Amino acid sequence: MPSDITRRDFLNGTALAIVAGLSPAGLFAATRGGAPYPPASAGFRGSAPGSFTVAHALRDGRSFDAAGASFDERHDLIVVGAGISGLAAAWFYRREKPNARILLLESNDDFGGHAQRNEFEVDGRKLIGYGGSESLQSPHWLYSKEALGLLRALGVDIDRFETAFDRVLYPGLGLSRGILFKREHFGVDRLVTGDPTRMVADDIPRDRLNARPIAEFVADFPVSDIAKRQLVELYTSKRDPLAGKSRAQKEASLEHTSYRDWITKVWGFDEEVADTFQDRSHDFFASGIDAVPASWARETGYPGFDGLGLGDGADNAEMDDPYIHHFPDGNASIARLLVRSLIAGVAPGHGMDDIVLAPFDYSRLDSDGALVRLRLKSTAAQVRQRDAQSVDVAYVQDGVVRGANAKHAIMACYHSMDPYVLPGLPPAQREALALNVKMPLVYVNVAVRNWKPWVARGVHEVTNAIGFYSRMKLDYPVSLGGYRCPHSPGEPMLLHLVHVPTVPLTPGLDPRDALRAARGQLIATPFDRFEQEARDELTRIVGPSGFDAQRDIAAITVNRWGHGYSGGDNPLFDPPRKGPEPYEVARARFGRIAFASSDSEWAAYAHAAIDQAHRAVGELLGA
Repeated sequence: MPSDITRRDFLNGTALAIVAGLSPAGLFAATRGGAPYPPASAGFRGSAPGSFTVAHALRDGRSFDAAGASFDERHDLIVVGAGISGLAAAWFYRREKPNARILLLESNDDFGGHAQRNEFEVDGRKLIGYGGSESLQSPHWLYSKEALGLLRALGVDIDRFETAFDRVLYPGLGLSRGILFKREHFGVDRLVTGDPTRMVADDIPRDRLNARPIAEFVADFPVSDIAKRQLVELYTSKRDPLAGKSRAQKEASLEHTSYRDWITKVWGFDEEVADTFQDRSHDFFASGIDAVPASWARETGYPGFDGLGLGDGADNAEMDDPYIHHFPDGNASIARLLVRSLIAGVAPGHGMDDIVLAPFDYSRLDSDGALVRLRLKSTAAQVRQRDAQSVDVAYVQDGVVRGANAKHAIMACYHSMDPYVLPGLPPAQREALALNVKMPLVYVNVAVRNWKPWVARGVHEVTNAIGFYSRMKLDYPVSLGGYRCPHSPGEPMLLHLVHVPTVPLTPGLDPRDALRAARGQLIATPFDRFEQEARDELTRIVGPSGFDAQRDIAAITVNRWGHGYSGGDNPLFDPPRKGPEPYEVARARFGRIAFASSDSEWAAYAHAAIDQAHRAVGELLGA
């Protein structure tokens, strides 16, 4: 290993913790001007060591004694969670009450929730990447007037991304998408380029995919000749495998059949055919195709549905809104815009262009006397109504139980934690909150000194048929403000890798228990496993064109999200419900406490987080 590689917690958290008594976060924390600067910090990011200690202790039955805490610190609103929803809630509340005193409590060492930012310096070049929430999904179709109004107020021009995002950079270099087949499952390591499969809300224009004809593309798969013929049929056939059934019967069958079973049982094709798709769904659904309903696969462009007579499954308008509404740091810029708007002096500037490189002074986040204060590494341990007029919030910071009081509180954290924090919740609401078991996932940023090997191999994005990283790609080509994305293959580049831990869905295993088990598996995985797998799979992809992991990798950051995508019912496992949806029960106002976050909609999208913040504030203020 070269001595100059930036080691992002090469040792696992346990080993680091014994060094001089320091926690991993403390050992590798970055600073700027003497103040902490988390985006450049080393170690696991996202659910970093220490960020979930208090929450897991509450889950495991420990209580934190708040008897000695003072609740003399007074605010109008306390927001638990400083992700996009929590920050938006503070923004909407202050819009209605400009002089309100607001405190935001965040358990992580950075604000933004899943919208985190990673920064790198490689060979004198600054690289900015996203560690979680990627983009504004289909804003022309999915965003409410409230969400669009907030973005406009922050200076975000949706149409600006049309020029900021270079949709033809990679196609112009002749690059396509590809599939990696690994020898452990397919008998040989092989990269097959020219994938013609459309991505949902694709960022690459349909006529610039540099795709090969289906038969030519599939001919290179390391599968049997029978499987190749079946794959071509799956992509091209107009045969109706549900002939004779009514439209309603077909739609019900799609809902209750996994895409894997759709291929192997409905079409009757070989397991090899299904294997070529097994991990393709990890990035969008955080599940393999054995846990993805065929209806979802159809809606997002997977093959095998053309003969059903149900129309194009991907013909809904939001799926055609190109996936280009992306800052260099993903939606971390939305969080930064919100913080800059809420807290005076934290960063200069006023619009979407200058936010990208705006220097943030983290020492200003929690200033005495400020109307809005954001307190990092502070986990709520108990939120209790003191009386009819106020709420007491006990939280743990640096191992000490502290307290604050407010007229209102908004829970913008993970819903699964609320039952442990809110005493006195009605049983039905407690049960509904606990139903939201989020899907774990990991976003890894690998900084490389150049991307010439990718050009030589002819790919900009690779799906792993079955492997550790389900998706590996060159960073989105976005230039905004003073930041310019790498255009020359000789420049440093960020690679974005996605890992989704999964547990086999054996008969009798509750799928929510499977997600919990996968989360435990993720937390137990040391950093060096992520690094080793990145080196190995990248070498299999671009090693033949000259990539040398020892020489070419400059830094690796692992953004680990034990509680990742907020998901809802899956028709494969959950029977139809009567009455209100569980998330409607879960988010019901509880006295002077309201609920926000994307969990309140069971939807892992930034617009859902904003909409639920707006609703929560409206409930508290009667707006």
